[in-house]
Amino acid sequence: MFSQWRERRRHNRRIIDELYAAIVGRARRPVLFEACGIPDTVMGRFEALSLQMFLFLRRCRGSEALKPVAQDVVDRFIADMDDTLRQIGIGDQSVPKRMRKLAGQFYERVDAYDKAFASEDAPAAIARAFPGRALQADADADGEEARMLAREAIAEDERLAGISPDAILIGQLERETQP
Repeated sequence: MFSQWRERRRHNRRIIDELYAAIVGRARRPVLFEACGIPDTVMGRFEALSLQMFLFLRRCRGSEALKPVAQDVVDRFIADMDDTLRQIGIGDQSVPKRMRKLAGQFYERVDAYDKAFASEDAPAAIARAFPGRALQADADADGEEARMLAREAIAEDERLAGISPDAILIGQLERETQP
């Protein structure tokens, strides 16, 4: 009886790990850093991953079957952030404080992106929602990067919308091919 429970738990963990790895992979696409102006720094990567996490959570919204999966992926994201802080040399006593700050920043981003996607002019709102001087939508030099990031976010949102809940439940985040 316990062996079946352990096996199911391992299987579920594998699914969450596969989903999270796919999210991280999408957040590390070169286009985000080269064309969209996200700085290739620790915080830039955090911002790219936060955006991708938001898009995944947005995809899971409205599906009762996906709610537990979404929460497990968020938990995996938080654990990864904790591990990353430790790997870059943040002391054990400072990690909880930094984690609270990062978690707060993540949920601020989720709120900002949520409002941006609900806006009547979503591309402009998304461009303004992304933090950082490198992506100021109103600045002449950087405005195109911000607009490119908004286009990428909208395209990724549409890509994720095309993935069935059943595919997500088995750990797949690739768009299903049409026959």
